[in-house]
Amino acid sequence: MAGTGGPVASFSVWDYVVFAGILLGASGIGLWQAIRSRKENTIEEFLLGGRQMHALPVAMSLTASFMSGITVIGTPAESYCFGTAFWLFGLSYAITSTVTAEIFVPFFYRLGITSIYEYLEMRFSKSVRVLGTSIFILQTALYTGLVIYAPAIALNQITGLNLWGVLVVTGAVCIIYCTLGGLKAVIWTDAVQLVIMLAGFVAVITKGVMLQGGMARIWQDAADGGRLESFDFDPDPLKRHTFWTILVGGSMIWISVYSINQSQVQRYLSCKSVTHAKMSLYFNYVGLLATVSLAMFCGLTMYSIYMKCDPLTNNDVGSTDQLLPYLVMDILAAYPGVPGFFVAAAYSGTLSTVSSSINALVAVTVEDFIRPKWQNLTEKQLSWINMSLSVFFGLVCIGMAGVASLMGSVLQAALSIIGIIGGPLLGLFFLGMLFRTTNSIGGLMGLLAGLILTTWVGIGAQMYPPTAEKTNLLSFSTFNCSNSTGDNYITTASPWTSAGTLTREPVVRPALADSWYSLSYLYFCPLGTLCTMAMGLLVSIITGGCKQERLDSNLFLRKSDLICFNCCSNGSKTSDIGQREDNEKTKEKIDAYHKFDATDDKKVTKF
Repeated sequence: MAGTGGPVASFSVWDYVVFAGILLGASGIGLWQAIRSRKENTIEEFLLGGRQMHALPVAMSLTASFMSGITVIGTPAESYCFGTAFWLFGLSYAITSTVTAEIFVPFFYRLGITSIYEYLEMRFSKSVRVLGTSIFILQTALYTGLVIYAPAIALNQITGLNLWGVLVVTGAVCIIYCTLGGLKAVIWTDAVQLVIMLAGFVAVITKGVMLQGGMARIWQDAADGGRLESFDFDPDPLKRHTFWTILVGGSMIWISVYSINQSQVQRYLSCKSVTHAKMSLYFNYVGLLATVSLAMFCGLTMYSIYMKCDPLTNNDVGSTDQLLPYLVMDILAAYPGVPGFFVAAAYSGTLSTVSSSINALVAVTVEDFIRPKWQNLTEKQLSWINMSLSVFFGLVCIGMAGVASLMGSVLQAALSIIGIIGGPLLGLFFLGMLFRTTNSIGGLMGLLAGLILTTWVGIGAQMYPPTAEKTNLLSFSTFNCSNSTGDNYITTASPWTSAGTLTREPVVRPALADSWYSLSYLYFCPLGTLCTMAMGLLVSIITGGCKQERLDSNLFLRKSDLICFNCCSNGSKTSDIGQREDNEKTKEKIDAYHKFDATDDKKVTKF
C-alpha cells in the first residue's frame, strides 16, 4: 500500500517500450528539422537558426532548458523537505524576465553577435574574452555533467535502469540531432520535450490526488507539516531560504543565466526580431511559473502520501533525489507504461539541457577561438568543424557526469555552480556595459577576484555544511511504516549534500564555519558580482581608466535599449525593420573589427 514504506516495483516491459518510444519520437523532431534545413548549411543557420525563429518555440525551448532533469527530480524533493519557500522564485523569475528583456536583449540584439563573449574583446581585450569564454566552458561542462548524472543515478537506483547505459544513450541522442540540425533542431525538440515534462508532473499529481481524496487533503497535510510557511522575512544572510535570499540572490542567479549565459542568450538571438526576442522571455516566464508550481505541488502531494512514513529516514531511498522516482514506482507501477512515461519526462529535461549546452559550447568555441584565428575558412569547412565539435563536447559532457557524482543534492549543487561562476561573469558584463572608466586590467582583475572569493566560500560550504538551524529542514515521521519502530527523525542538510542525508557534525569546526561558510548558497552570485565590480572599478581607477582608448557608444547600454517593446517611438530606428538594419550595420562593424590584429590586447576599438 502506498505510503507504508518498503520496496517498490521495478520497470516493466511496457515501461521500457514507452520510455524508449517517447525519447526516440522527441529526438526524431530534431532529426526532421535537420533534414528539412539541410540545404541551408551555413554557420548562422547552424548556430542561430538563421535568426528567423518565432517567439513561442523559443520561449518553450528556454523553459525546457531551465526545466532539466534536475528540476523534475530536485524541485519536488525541495518542496517535500523544506516546504514551499522555493515557490517565491516566481518573483525572481519576474525580475529576471524583465531585466533580460528590457536591458540585455536590445543590447546584444543590436550588436548582432553570435557569441556574447565577443563583446568582452570589443569592450576590454582579447585576454578578457578568452578568460570569460574559458570560464563559461568550465561552468557549462560541470553543470551539464550534473544534469546527465543526477537523474540517471536517482532513476537507476529506483527503477533498475542501467546507469552508464542510460548516460551514454542520453549523450548519443543529443550528439546526433545537435550535430545534424544545429540550434533549430534543439529549439523544436525542446518544445516537444517541455510538453512531455509537464505531462509527467500532471500524471503524478493526478494519481496522488485520487489516492488522498482531493487537493484539500493534500493542502491540509502540508499545512499540518509546516510546509506552507513560505514567507520568512529574516534578513540573516546565513539562512538557506528566506524571502530576501530568494528575491535578491535568486534574481541575481537567474539574471546571470538568462542574460549572460550563451546557452540561453543564443536562443533569443535566434529570433527574427527584437520584439519576438522580448516576447519569448515573457512567454517563458509563464512557462517557468507553470513548471515550478507543478513541481512544488508534486512535492506536497508526495509529502501527503509519506507524511507518516518518510522513505528517506526509513531507508527505502538513499537520498532526497530518489524520492520522486520512488513515489512514481510506488503509486503508478500498477499502470503499465505510466512509470516509463514519467521517466521519459525526467530524461526529456536532461536531453533539452544537454543539447542546448552542446550547441552553446560549439558556438563560443567557433566564434571565440577558431574564427578569429582562421578567418578564411569556408562555410563548408566551418560546417564540418561545427559537427565535429558537437561530437567532441557531447563526449566531454558524458565524461563530466563522473565528476558530478561528487556534487551531492542536484538542485542546490546546480544553483551553487551557477552562482560561483555566473556571478563574477555578470559583474564583468556590468562593468563593460555601465562604466566607461573600466579598462582591460580592471576587468581582468575584477573577474579573477570575484572567482577567487566565490570559489573560497563555495568550497568552504562543501567542507563545513551549515547547521540545521540555518537550513530549516522540516521534520519527518516513520510512525506508519510497516518496518519502523515508530520514531520521528529530524535530519540536517548541506548545500552540497543530499538535503535529507543524515550527517554528523565535524568534530572541529573553524571559526568561519558558522559564519562565512554558512552563507546562503543563493548569495554566491551577488557576492561574486559585487566583488568583481568593486575590484574592477578600483583597479581601473588606479591604472588610469580608459583615457587612452576610444570606445564606440554601441558598446555601452543606451537609453533607447530600455524602452519597453519600442512602443514609444514613431521612427523606424526602433522598429523591427529599423532594428534589423541597425543590426546589419553593427554586424559590418564587428566584421571590420575582426580584421584588426588579433594578437594586440591593447588595440583601440574604432568603428
